[in-house]
Amino acid sequence: MWKYILKKLLLAIPVLLGITVIDYAIMSLAGSPLDMLVGPRVSQGTLAARAAQWGLDQPVWMQYLHWLGEVLRGNLGYSYKSYQPVSEMIGSHIGPTLLLMGVSMVLGMLIAVPAGIYSAVHRYQKRDYAVVSASFLFSSVPGFFLSLILIYFFTVRLGWLPSGGMVTAGVGGGAADVIRHMIMPALVLAVGVAGGNIRYIRSAVLEILEMDYLRTAAAKGIGRRLVIRRHAVRNALLPIVTVTGMQIPVLFGGAVIVEQLFSWPGLGLITMNAVLGRDYPVIMGVCLLSAVVVLASNLLTDIVYALVDPTIKY
Repeated sequence: MWKYILKKLLLAIPVLLGITVIDYAIMSLAGSPLDMLVGPRVSQGTLAARAAQWGLDQPVWMQYLHWLGEVLRGNLGYSYKSYQPVSEMIGSHIGPTLLLMGVSMVLGMLIAVPAGIYSAVHRYQKRDYAVVSASFLFSSVPGFFLSLILIYFFTVRLGWLPSGGMVTAGVGGGAADVIRHMIMPALVLAVGVAGGNIRYIRSAVLEILEMDYLRTAAAKGIGRRLVIRRHAVRNALLPIVTVTGMQIPVLFGGAVIVEQLFSWPGLGLITMNAVLGRDYPVIMGVCLLSAVVVLASNLLTDIVYALVDPTIKY
């Protein structure tokens, strides 16, 4: 197992390099940060001085190599707008994002796993059709649209929940206050997780239910519920682990829009501000972190495979 993990980590190095090259090239094609400074009161000399300060007067490949060299030294650079270290900005905003992602993941899988199993057990019945229809509905509703609907009903009309932020200003926060602010953004992300996974889990359980050993266990008179709980669900854990591993990078990307709509002080908020302001160091820092999260989630999924299914060997 340790050799396998080491091999995966070594393979991750060229993958990370390739991702950063593509990200930097696309970011450079989107425009220069100097375009955001152009105005009647900004002279060409000021723009030239700022370009030399930021290294934007060099070719793109030289800019990338300079950025990569600083990253290898542990320096992600400084924001062009706030002049703060990018590592400090990410460190101060990653906590709320991880909290929102973790709660959304748990809530979404708590909906998807029982619903998928229930739908598979009652296949081709009205209850099955109802669950599958709900899954299609959850998947088809865009996150930003659902966010606006929740804000309209629970904030504007009913006044039950706050529409933005992580804590109420002037109150001092607290666990209950954070939970109230997190209900709507977590629900939006959880609905997306559940909608995309219910049908996947249903198909996995249906495939397990057709196995001969389950028919044999049922023929022994063990009982339908015990057969499903002890044999079917246990052997369906492998595809469930796959689904869970794939949702981590999806949640990381989906949180960008949701955090912006709900003013959640996470990575999504600073990412959108960096994209709109063409803040290269912040954009590249978040992209690098996203790539690490995706590779780490894939490695973690492979490791959990071996723990869930003892028949899997290196």
